[in-house]
Amino acid sequence: MEAFLSSTLAVAVAEIGDKTQLLALFLAARYGRPYLISLGVLIATLVNHGLSAWLGAILADVIPPDWVRWIVSGSFFAIGLWLLIPDKDDEDMGRFAQYGPFVATLVLFFLAEIGDKTQIATVILAAKFSADAWMTLAVIAGTTFGMLLANVPVIFAGKWLMHKLPLGFAHKAACGLFILMGVVTLIGLD
Repeated sequence: MEAFLSSTLAVAVAEIGDKTQLLALFLAARYGRPYLISLGVLIATLVNHGLSAWLGAILADVIPPDWVRWIVSGSFFAIGLWLLIPDKDDEDMGRFAQYGPFVATLVLFFLAEIGDKTQIATVILAAKFSADAWMTLAVIAGTTFGMLLANVPVIFAGKWLMHKLPLGFAHKAACGLFILMGVVTLIGLD
């Protein structure tokens, strides 16, 4: 349960104001089909975070156990600081927009997640909770649920919600959360 809850919280908070959340807003504004867009986000995230968690679990098996704690902790610190740098929004949806809301969301969301903070967080969380396959599945479920928690309200409430959210505070809170996770990992309280 800790793997699921930690993953959900980490990704949900890190996603606020992220480029993929802005992409979800643009897709919702363009197509106005929230259910199809949400389904595209779900599937793209499951595939992307599934591959990321698999990589994290493999890395945890390859890296010497004494190093894992230091690498994971340092990675949490790095992501925390990275969260203080806001993403640039990119309204260009390219050629995928012509295929409708589901396909455009599926492809664009998957591509936008590559190398994103939440994808890297998924790799790190999977490495941290790599004790067995169930823990890896809990990380995938948690990061996917966190992604949906952050994006589905944006898809349905759109611009109104984005104007009400204090993004600066959200970025600082997410930074604090990742720094705290780094400290907890480093001192071994998990």
